Amino acid sequence: MFQKFTATDKILFIAAFLSLVFSEVLYFKGEAMAAIFIGIWVPSILAFGIYLKLINNKKND
Repeated sequence: MFQKFTATDKILFIAAFLSLVFSEVLYFKGEAMAAIFIGIWVPSILAFGIYLKLINNKKND
């Protein structure tokens, strides 16, 4: 499954996952506002990855 992922895909996926984990850690430590702020990064990082994929596919066409 992960063989089709490029290095950029893996880095963005790891960044999104770490952002999610860090957000949860902050939330359970009582830093709710900081956790929400960092939790908002997850869909932004994933959307940026999708954007890069679209741009790359358009160049290859």
